[in-house]
Formats: sequence, structure tokens, C-alpha cells
Amino acid sequence: MTPDYASYQYLDIQCNDGIATLTLNQPDNRNAIHAEMHAELERVWLDLQADKQVNVIVLTGAGAKFSAGGDIKRMVSRYGTEEAWQFSLNTPASTKRLFQNILEVEKPIIAAINGDAVGLGATLALFADSTVISDSAKFGDSHVKVGLVAGDGGAVIWPILVGPNRAKEFLMRGKLVSGTEAQAMGLINHAVPTVQVLEAAMEIARELNALPPLAVRWTKLSVNKWIKQQLNLILDASIAYEMLSINSRDHHEAAKAFLEKRPPVFKGV
Repeated sequence: MTPDYASYQYLDIQCNDGIATLTLNQPDNRNAIHAEMHAELERVWLDLQADKQVNVIVLTGAGAKFSAGGDIKRMVSRYGTEEAWQFSLNTPASTKRLFQNILEVEKPIIAAINGDAVGLGATLALFADSTVISDSAKFGDSHVKVGLVAGDGGAVIWPILVGPNRAKEFLMRGKLVSGTEAQAMGLINHAVPTVQVLEAAMEIARELNALPPLAVRWTKLSVNKWIKQQLNLILDASIAYEMLSINSRDHHEAAKAFLEKRPPVFKGV
């Protein structure tokens, strides 16, 4: 039975000849991943895995951005409220569910990073099996710039791809790089001009779609055993640290300063 993809409000799923295109579909909000979109992202991988007509998945973003990551306006508005407390309680389980569901998908996932990918947006892309990025896109995990621990998967996947020391430097500095630089340092597989991103990802998808499905899927799952091990080792602690930091005054100051376009003043509390 084909899943009801029309039920998704913040994602768009189109299937054609064995290839599903999964689009983060909030371009007016730079495809920022708020709680409602996060919930859909947790569920959609289960639907795509169950859909027998889907053999390969291409993940991309609507509009000019791939994803701005977390919704900073919501970060400011919920600080110190009951919503912030409930968010802190619920997020560790939902974050683990998101990445576990991604890693359990047997079908290859290709990220077509059509524009800037920051924070959780960048992490989401890095958990794909192959990545194509716009050479001019800004890419990186900027959690610390808004007073947060890079805990929602960044601490897991960056060391796997570029090693612990390089990962720590980029995550602690919240440094963004261009798509070309991300490809050169091994974060991303392919960097191409923006107009070529989706077609380059589709070319990989079509190649994988034509290969023996079981051989491709079980090769992927074999490598994913290592990534799952790191997820289980690291994520519980890193997301707990992030939830502590989300209730800090420095986080509130950083988020407010970002929206007000002024330098933040941090006090370590």
C-alpha cells in the first residue's frame, strides 16, 4: 500500500520511476526545521522505507536554501516558558528517532544541497549516503553561534567524516564554509554550480536505481553499522548537553542578538 504523502504539510514527496524526491517545503522560512517539520521528518523515512515503488531517495530543499536549521524566532519566543521546558523534555527522544529512522532506511539517500545548509539542516544532509552541494552554498554547524551545543547529530557525523580534531574546531567555532570547501575537506562528495545540483543528484540516483537493489542496500546497511554505533555512543550525551544549553541565558542573548543584528554579550550562564 502506497503511503499517504499528501498528509505531509511541511514536506513534499514526489515519486517517479523508482526515485522519490523528498523536498523540505517551507521556502518562505528558509526551510527552517521547527517542531512540526521535525515530526514529519521523523515519520517520512518510515513511509519511504515501506513504499515498494521507491528504490532511491533524493533529499533537497524548496527555493534558494536547503535548510537554515533551527527556527531562531521560535528559540527567542519560547525561552523561559513552559514550551521551552517541554521542548527540552521531548527533543532528545525525537532527535534520536529522526536519525535512527534515517539510518534504518535500506534505500540509498542522496542529498541535493541546493543552497545554504546550516545547523540541523547541515547535519540532516550529512546523514545521507551521497551528497551533492552548490559550490556557492554556505555549509556548516553554527549551533555555538546561538549559544547551543552542536548536539543534534553534528557531534556524531562530523568526526566520522573529517576526524575528531577537525570536527571539534569547526563545531566549536561554528564556522561556515562554501560548498567547494566542504567538498575539498571531505564533508561533501560533489560540488557543482547551483543550477546543476538537482540533476547531478538525480544522475547518481538513476545509476543506483539501475543497480541490483539488494547488493546496493545491504552494502549501505553494512557501513551504517558503524554510524549507528557512533550514534548510540554519542547522541544521548550530546543532545542532553544541548538541552541544558537551550535554557542558558547565553543562548537567549545569542538568539536575540542574531534577530536584532547586533553583537551578543555572553556571560557564561
